[in-house]
Parts: sequence; structure tokens; C-alpha cells
Amino acid sequence: MPQYIVFDVGGTYVKYAVMNRQGDFLEKGSYPSERHDFAKFKADLLAVVRQVRTNYSIQGMAMSCPGGVDSESGIIGGSSALPCIHGPNFKEVFGGETGLPIELENDANCAALGELWKGAAKHHRDVAFVVVGTGIGGAVVKDGRIHKGAHLHGGEFGYMLMAVCYEDGTVKGKTWSELGATSALVRMAAADMGVPEGELNGEKVFALADEGNAAAQKAVDRFYFSLAHGIFNLQYAYDPEKIVLGGAVSNRPDFIEQIERRLSLLLAAVPFAKVKPVIEKCHFKNDANLLGALYHYLQRRGELPPA
Repeated sequence: MPQYIVFDVGGTYVKYAVMNRQGDFLEKGSYPSERHDFAKFKADLLAVVRQVRTNYSIQGMAMSCPGGVDSESGIIGGSSALPCIHGPNFKEVFGGETGLPIELENDANCAALGELWKGAAKHHRDVAFVVVGTGIGGAVVKDGRIHKGAHLHGGEFGYMLMAVCYEDGTVKGKTWSELGATSALVRMAAADMGVPEGELNGEKVFALADEGNAAAQKAVDRFYFSLAHGIFNLQYAYDPEKIVLGGAVSNRPDFIEQIERRLSLLLAAVPFAKVKPVIEKCHFKNDANLLGALYHYLQRRGELPPA
């Protein structure tokens, strides 16, 4: 069975795996990411490819990368925590060095594709995937494929304006990232508690809320309501079969329950809204990007195995 080398390029580590066409992991590893020197970034990645090829017959390379990934050209636009990856043509550079066919896609899109292939969105065609972290990002899957948008901004849900006031030609507003990301949770809790933001993180805020701290509980309540608010809007803007939620905060046992509770309040407030969003946590967590990068490769190359 053909074997593939798959990379998930992150801001701190580059994870890699050797996988077969069925999406099975044959080997995994990681190494620290090089942020500024593309020559070193390239050398580190090629060293892994050379090492892996001593034990496996690699047929292709798949990559999950941050930023505005142009899957056709192989160039990564936009910005990310790794400035050096923006500009070089990955297909030309790494294809030329390895002789392997290469496909690359945005990391959030890869996570969505991984869940579409084997996870929470399996057997679905129209799905929204929301990643809740320091900001909010995600992906739109339409008819089983990523919808990237005219400007490669499909799934950039964090830009959605959630609270807007317009008066005398002046606009004041907050985006979904500013209200529903974990950074917003920390900011709200710190303001209500009268402490510097640097003294808190998401885990500490939830722990304080669990202990009965009123300011932390208020911040957590607003956080969940903002997530529900954005999910409600996504449902009625796109009408997906399911909305899949990822990010470290989604690991909380009551994460889905808390959002559904706020969704019920919103649905009660808008009586003509009859469609309740179906929400579910992602299944693959740290492996979703690797799995989705391979799916993207196989999809573009026409090599997907039968479902």
C-alpha cells in the first residue's frame, strides 16, 4: 500500500507522520519550528524526509500550514507565527528537492478535512468547523470540499461583527474573536477581578469559576454565550448539517452542554428560528491536521480509497 510523509507546520513544533492511504499512522514525530530562517526551515524538514525514506517507500508529501495557503500555486500568503514560510513556493522548493508530488492546505482547513474523513463530520457534506483558541478561526466544507472563498478567507469566522453600535457616523463594534475566544475569557475575568491579564489563563479562569469565584463565573457565562451567539449566526448564514468545534477549550467535559444551554436561550428569544444547530466536538484533536492534510492530498490527486 502506498505510503506518504505528512507535515503539520505549527508555530512551536512541526509534527510529522508516515501514513498509508487508509489514514493509518505508521510513525509519528516532531521537532521545533524555525520561525525566521527559511533555509533552516527547509533543511530541518528535508532531514526528516531523508530519514523517513530509509525505512519507507514514500509516494508523496502532504502539508498542513498556517496562513493563506494557495493550494494551486504552492505559495503561502497572509501572516502567521512563522514569517519565513510566507513567500517561498513550497511545491517548487520541496518538490524539487525530494522529487515527490506535494499538496498543501491551510491548517484549519486540514483539521476540518480530517474530521470530515474519519471524525465528527464523517458522512456529512456541508459542515462548518470552528476552532476556539486565542482567536477564532475555522473552515467551511461545502459538498464535501473546502470552500476557500474568493480571497482565501472562507472560514475566518473570528472577523464576524457580534456587537455593533452606530451613532452619528461612528461605529463601535466587537468581533467574535474579541468576545468568544479564550483570550476574551481571560480579558473579561481579569477586568472583573481587577488583576492583570498576565496573571490568568483560560485554565485558571475555569478553575476559579468551578471554585465559586463570582467574577470568573460571570466571564465564563459571557464566553459561552458569545460562542453560542456566533454559532447561531453561522447556522442561519450557511445552514450546515453540523458545526464541529475544536481548540483546547473544547476538551472540557461540559463544553457542548454549556453552549447548547445558551443556544436554547437564543432560540427562545427568536421564536421564528426553528433550526437548532447540531454541534459536536472534533474527534482527532492533535492528529486532525495530519489526517486532513493527507485527505487533501488524496482528494486532489484522485487517490482516495473507497468510503
